[in-house]
Amino acid sequence: MQAAMDKDRQEMQETEGDRETRSAGDFDGAEHSLTRHIGLSFELFSEILDLIGRLLGSRWNIPIVDRVSSVLGTSNPLAKGVDPATEAVWLFDNTAYRPVHIYPHAPQPYQAQFIAAYFKKKTGRDVSKAVADIASKIGLGENGEDKAAVEKKIANRLLPFMETIAPARSVEVKFPKGDVKTLGPGDQSGLSDQTIVELEEHPDGETATIPAVPADCCPHGSMLTHFAGPEGWLFISDIDDSIKITMTPSPFGILRSTFVDSPTPISGMPDLYAHINTLLAPTWFYLSASPYNLYPFLRTFLHTYYPQGTTILRDASWMDLAGFLASYTKGTEEYKSDRMVKIHEWLPQRKVLCLGDSTQSDPEAYGDIYRKYEGWVKAIFIRKVTDVAEMKNTDKNTDARFENAFRDVPSEIWRTFEDPKELYEAVEQLKGT
Repeated sequence: MQAAMDKDRQEMQETEGDRETRSAGDFDGAEHSLTRHIGLSFELFSEILDLIGRLLGSRWNIPIVDRVSSVLGTSNPLAKGVDPATEAVWLFDNTAYRPVHIYPHAPQPYQAQFIAAYFKKKTGRDVSKAVADIASKIGLGENGEDKAAVEKKIANRLLPFMETIAPARSVEVKFPKGDVKTLGPGDQSGLSDQTIVELEEHPDGETATIPAVPADCCPHGSMLTHFAGPEGWLFISDIDDSIKITMTPSPFGILRSTFVDSPTPISGMPDLYAHINTLLAPTWFYLSASPYNLYPFLRTFLHTYYPQGTTILRDASWMDLAGFLASYTKGTEEYKSDRMVKIHEWLPQRKVLCLGDSTQSDPEAYGDIYRKYEGWVKAIFIRKVTDVAEMKNTDKNTDARFENAFRDVPSEIWRTFEDPKELYEAVEQLKGT
């Protein structure tokens, strides 16, 4: 049911640019072939799973009491603490901020949005192997690779998508100075999302490591909370094809870069980001249309090549590979604009630098946010992606596209680039603004 709602919402938010991308890459054909391999349409697959849940009192082996009570969210009286023996928690890194008042006011205590995802352990292996087999049949694992090794890698990367969620669960986390807070309980999607106020005091720019209690329930380790004062720089960066090779315009390029290839940064971008980090010392946000199931994969990649920050991913769930592809290509402009509104609520006095690329709706989303909060965004950089075949014969890299996306945005605010070296002078000029 939730997957079907996510799909409907994405389709309602689909823009003309999304449709151009999907047409050039034949995403409809690719998604249709993938769902045919599964043997069911997306809608029928979702309906059958929902029917099984109603008949058997569970969904993906979720006890009915958890499934029903989870609609109450953090007010759920039947929720339980996570069981480390059978359940796991992902703690998402976040940014703590001080609320800003319109009138002069003493500095407010830090607060932050805390997000956690709850799963049952070792419940999706059979399904993951089946989907990995499907992926291999559509071409993954070819090009001379060892088929068995590739299929094993695909299965391992698919596990975070296929594990059973654990709604109505909570977890305690411990702050460096000894404070213990409870996160959750989670909702129907196995996610908890809450704002905790009056956090411990930390200097602007400091990062605190916050483990779960007990720590062994978190297979991907503790969360990092980055403390950001009201003023200074803020960097909002896209991930896919802006700083990481994903081949977003190509459906099979997305599958290969996600489930087979080693994650690879765009040449020159790690050096540029290190330079920006030294020069401007911004607080970092990585905003991507990737589903949240990719969080461990992307977090490891970002920590390897780029400054640490808060990664914001799409919370839409998916039921098959077709739904996974749609999350990259439908409704991305509205999704990103909505998340940037939230960032503005947290840090309205920061000076903002945005960087994205031409494959999705980054120009339009950044143009939207500039016009909505004029003066907040100080610079916008857009990487023109020219090395993906599906970008040819589209309007994605045309002057007309960019001029329309950045209508009413001063020309000195935005620029396109192909080589990161083109941006060093522009970044230097930002230091004095």
